[in-house]
Amino acid sequence: MNNDDPFFKAYDRDEIAYGFEPSAEVASFVAQTSPSGLAIDLGAGPGRNAIALASAGMRVRAVDMSRRGLTRLMERARLLGLDHLIEVQVADIRSVELPVNEVSVIVATTVLDHMLLVDAVDVWSRIERALTDDGVVVAEVHTTEDPGCREYPGSENPYPVSETACGVKHYYRAGELLKLAMKSGVLRVLRYEERQEW
Repeated sequence: MNNDDPFFKAYDRDEIAYGFEPSAEVASFVAQTSPSGLAIDLGAGPGRNAIALASAGMRVRAVDMSRRGLTRLMERARLLGLDHLIEVQVADIRSVELPVNEVSVIVATTVLDHMLLVDAVDVWSRIERALTDDGVVVAEVHTTEDPGCREYPGSENPYPVSETACGVKHYYRAGELLKLAMKSGVLRVLRYEERQEW
C-alpha cells in the first residue's frame, strides 16, 4: 500500500472500487444529450465517469488525489483509444484552479463529502463560476444515512461501509446538498434525489 494514496488499495485490484461503469446519473446524461466541449471530473478515481464523457466525444480533465486511480484511468483510456481526449491531474480539488465560464460538464461524485463543509462551499462556488451558461454539474455525496456515518440513521444502517468512507469528512443531511446548489441562484436544479444504493 502507498501511504501517500489513501485509496491505493481500493483502486489497485482487479475488482476496482466503484467499478468501471459510469454513475447512473452520468450515464443518463450522456444517453440523453450530445455533450461537447470540456468536462472536468473532480474526484475522478479510476475514471468511470471520465471514460463515459470522453466516449461521448468530450475533452476531459480528470482530477483526483489518488495517483493509482488516475493511472488506472489512463491505462483504460489507452485501451479504448480515448487517451487523446483525457488529461489527468493529481491534486486535491480544494486547490485546483477551474477556468471561468469554460466548462460544459463538471462531475463531482463522492468528493464534496471528502472535505469539510466550509471547503465544499468554496469548491461549489468555483464550480458555478467555471460552468458555461448551459453547463451541467452532476454531484453525489454520502449522506447521514450511509452506514459509515457515526450518527443516526447511518449508525444503525446494517449495510457494508463504503471503501472510501475513510475519506469522508462531512456526511450531508437531508436536503443539504440541494440547499448548497440553490444558494447562489446561479444554477437551476433539474434533478435532485436522495436514495440508498444497496
